Amino acid sequence: MKIVLNGRGGKVGRVLAPALEAAGHELTDLESADVMVDFTVPDAVEANVRAAVERGVPCVIGTSGFDQKPIDAIARERGVPCFYGPNFALGAVLMMRFARQAVEYIPHVEIIEMHELGKKDAPSGTAKATAALLGKEVPTHSVRLPGLVAHQEVLFGGDGELLTIRHDTFSRAAFVPGVLLALVKVRELPPGLTVGLDAIL
Repeated sequence: MKIVLNGRGGKVGRVLAPALEAAGHELTDLESADVMVDFTVPDAVEANVRAAVERGVPCVIGTSGFDQKPIDAIARERGVPCFYGPNFALGAVLMMRFARQAVEYIPHVEIIEMHELGKKDAPSGTAKATAALLGKEVPTHSVRLPGLVAHQEVLFGGDGELLTIRHDTFSRAAFVPGVLLALVKVRELPPGLTVGLDAIL
């Protein structure tokens, strides 16, 4: 598959570019791409997606903190599928699934998400997606410190007990399997923006 990778020089892009090539994909420009992958910054996403969908190129978006509504509208208007993964680590998807199950039995819940100092958005896309899955207002606490990559705890408190569901990402290599899966599935999705790896697993 021919892929244009926006954000190739970023923290995720530096890991993802060689992994895509190792998986047999070819990195190219937008003019000849089959799919666009975006790991940039929130302010760049809409323009990048617009440029891709105007050429009929499906998009896989890993940047968090952007406004999803215009992306969905642009993609629907052009009849092009787009996919946004708040988190591409398979373990993080399982964490969210388990949390959705747990809230049915222990309704008192809070989220603590921890990321590297330079992360642009707070709360993270993963924390927002987790809260949305839980179907209620969930207090969310954001920590930004050097040395962190991506970590999240979902804490459920009951009488005399605490259930903690936690996922830790120690290397951005954890995102590669999820991105590869999204690349395979994105062209099968309906026009518009589909959100979350859970939708394609």
